[in-house]
Amino acid sequence: MSEQKSRPPQDRPWESGWALDTTRAPGTRRLWLAGALALATITACVTAVTVMDQESGEQENRAAEPTTLSSSAPGGLISFATPSEGGAEKADADRPRPSPTPTSSASTASPSPKPTKKAPKPPKTSASPTKSPKPPSSHGISIRSVNFSDRYWRVRDGYVRLDRVGSGPEQREDATFQRVAGLSDSSCYSFTTADGRYLRHRSFVLVADGNDGSSLFRQDATFCPRVWPRSGTLTLESVNYPGRFLRHRNFQLRLDPFENSHQYYGDASFQIVSGLD
Repeated sequence: MSEQKSRPPQDRPWESGWALDTTRAPGTRRLWLAGALALATITACVTAVTVMDQESGEQENRAAEPTTLSSSAPGGLISFATPSEGGAEKADADRPRPSPTPTSSASTASPSPKPTKKAPKPPKTSASPTKSPKPPSSHGISIRSVNFSDRYWRVRDGYVRLDRVGSGPEQREDATFQRVAGLSDSSCYSFTTADGRYLRHRSFVLVADGNDGSSLFRQDATFCPRVWPRSGTLTLESVNYPGRFLRHRNFQLRLDPFENSHQYYGDASFQIVSGLD
C-alpha cells in the first residue's frame, strides 16, 4: 500500500491531518505587478500635466510680448517693427492731399455733391492752352457746339440746353450771354443772361440762377477756359471742381469728369461767336 495519501478537499483540511499552506498568499505577484503599473501610470500622468502647464505658460508669455520676424522664422508670421522717428510725418507727406472744398453758410441750400477724386486734365494735343480770357463783346456772345455746329447754348425753363435757335427774338435772346470776369477768379469766365442771372452748376447741371452773394455761388458760376489755338475751340473747367468740364449729354449742359475719348472731346468743345441777338 502506497505511503502517499490522496489529498483531501481543501474545504476540510483538518479532518485528515492536512493543513493549509500559508507560506505564500495567493495572488501576491499579481498584486505587486498591478501596484507597480498603477504607480507608473500616476507618475506619467503627473509628469504630462506638469509639462503641459509649463508649455502653456511659455506660450502666454510669448503672445504677450511682440516679436520681430527674423529670417529663420517660418512664412506667414506678421511682425510689427518699431517705427522710426518721423516715420508718421513722412508717410503723411507722401500721401496726396485732397483739394480744398468750398465752405459757405449757404452751402446747405445747394444740393451740389462734392467730388471724391480729382480727375486728370485733358492731354495736350497741340500747343499749350492759354488761360487768359478774351475781352467781353459789347453785343454779347453765343456759344456753339463743335460736334453739333447748328446748336447753341440756350436757357430754357431755367436750364441751359444745346438747342437749334430759330429766327424769333426770344429764342435768340435766350441764346445770347455776356462774358464777364470770373466771380471767384478774375482770370476765368462767368456768364450772365439778359435778365442779370448767372450760369452756374447745381448738382453738376448748368442752370441760370440769381447771385445770392455767397462764396459757393461765386465758385459754382466760375469756369476757367482751356483754349486750343489751332482749332479755335475751348473747354470750360469748373473752378471749385478741378477735372470736371462742361459738356452736353442728350443736349443738356452739365459738369462731368474728364474722359479720354473722342466722344467726350466733341461734347466738351465749344466755340464762342458773336451774339445771336
